[in-house]
Amino acid sequence: MRNNRLSFTLSLICSLFGIVSFGAPESLDITEGKKALPMSGESFKVNGRDAFLILPEKASKNTPWVWYAPTLSGLPASTEVWMFNKFLAQGIAIAGIDVGESFGSPDGRKGFSDLYQYLTTQRGLGPKPCLLARSRGGLMLYNWAVENPEKVSGIAGIYPVCNIASYPGIERACAAYNMTSAELEKNLDANNPISRLKPLAEKRVPLFHIHGDIDKPVPYEENTKILMENYKKLGGPCDLELAAGQGHNMWNGFFQSETLTAFAIHRALGKPYKE
Repeated sequence: MRNNRLSFTLSLICSLFGIVSFGAPESLDITEGKKALPMSGESFKVNGRDAFLILPEKASKNTPWVWYAPTLSGLPASTEVWMFNKFLAQGIAIAGIDVGESFGSPDGRKGFSDLYQYLTTQRGLGPKPCLLARSRGGLMLYNWAVENPEKVSGIAGIYPVCNIASYPGIERACAAYNMTSAELEKNLDANNPISRLKPLAEKRVPLFHIHGDIDKPVPYEENTKILMENYKKLGGPCDLELAAGQGHNMWNGFFQSETLTAFAIHRALGKPYKE
């Protein structure tokens, strides 16, 4: 595994001498991190939040990338290595940042914007990543994407949470939004992915989800099904792989889906998924 300390030092040297730096805002505080990764990559902190970057062998200016969430303790995990290797083989980087159990809140969205700014201005990554949302990462990535649709090439989801009322529930999520449960319920449509899709549809950002039909923690009917029905009504392009007899589990079909992986690769490279 790559030495994280050496990688971080080299990235700082590159930035100082203008090798890959394009003048990131001074407000970003980039420091060394110690996040464990399931494969060779860099660990660092962006404004105090743990983040990671896994680069392909031949990275250059405007390197395409996949943005993974949630980046919590232990994630990404070995389950993602198969997909990540497929991305790297196509010259695609993978990155993410730990915004905690923010449930798509404005504070979490700010952390995402900080990472995007750093990677696209200092590290030479391209302006339109494909987002890869696993489970609760759906709330995080969708709520950032709807406010930044011009910066998104596509969204791939593995049983993604799309509906705050379904998971984690308004009572649990309200603290992350600095609201009471009554306040969040009143303002739910302004913060809930299933109700905020219009900006993505207007940009025709393609979506692809794989979801189990007996998922209990993140029910398909309350999350992916509603989101895709709403997206289609807005004219947005979306596709689904419904996994029969699968729940919210570690089935290889979720993490080694050729279809989902091909979608993410095509969109990260700026290519149409369907000819």
